Amino acid sequence: MAENKKLEAIATKNRLTRPIVERYVAGNGLLDAWRVTEKLNAAGIDVSLDLLGESVFDLAQSKAATQEYLGAIEEINTRAPGSTVSVKLSQLGIGIDLQQCANNLKSLLQMADAQGVQVEVDMEHSSVGRATLEIFKGILSDYPKTRLAIQANMRRTPEDLLSFTDIKPRIRLVKGAFDETLDDALRSADEVTEQYKYLSRWALRHLPDPAFGTHDDECIEVVKEAARELGLDRKSFEFQMLYGVRRKLQDELVRDGYRVRVYLPYGTQWYPYLMRRMAEKPANLLLFLRSLIGG
Repeated sequence: MAENKKLEAIATKNRLTRPIVERYVAGNGLLDAWRVTEKLNAAGIDVSLDLLGESVFDLAQSKAATQEYLGAIEEINTRAPGSTVSVKLSQLGIGIDLQQCANNLKSLLQMADAQGVQVEVDMEHSSVGRATLEIFKGILSDYPKTRLAIQANMRRTPEDLLSFTDIKPRIRLVKGAFDETLDDALRSADEVTEQYKYLSRWALRHLPDPAFGTHDDECIEVVKEAARELGLDRKSFEFQMLYGVRRKLQDELVRDGYRVRVYLPYGTQWYPYLMRRMAEKPANLLLFLRSLIGG
């Protein structure tokens, strides 16, 4: 469904889908994102801004996305200090020109470094995953505070993490939301969960300031328990969750003294992102489809 252009066209024009979209997406523009950020910050929750849009088709689009991110970075210290930006390299042109994509990322990192803002690099489908990893390794020595999302479901992930020798990376560990082949990824939900728990313990032991992107109670408890066993302070790592998902739990974690950051998407290109959220909770997908039919 995420790749169905006809359904996307129907969904984006149907006003009855707006309540569902607004649950998971801050709005169409940066000002909308700042309004939501202000409310989250008031509750003790940080944000990572995500400009929606994937797999650009020409370098003009990647340049436009880069400029949008530069504008967001420039405003963070006055609007919401402590916020980060999450960038997708497919949006910066990785599928068109690897060098130009790397240059776009470096532009963002230079601005962010000057502003004291941190950048998080999303990990996408395996078709661009290897190139994303290599570009990240290429910038790590100059920008060691940059964080990379790592997918627990990918079979190569343990090997990838061990490949960092000179500089240990800051990572955001996620389960993985893309449709991958059995050769590339674990397909069983139980296997992915067990891999996530194993990698969580490993990250707390070996990596600086890890972030755990999960809404799974079992995985969250494993992180808490492993941190206690290692004698780690509750502020030495953070939990990251998606906007619109398990807000009560986010508040509970903040009250318990943990750092919480919400991944906050905004922009008009919300359809592929929303479909992945729907796939994670089929009841929401049914509600979304009913809104289309009702329209």
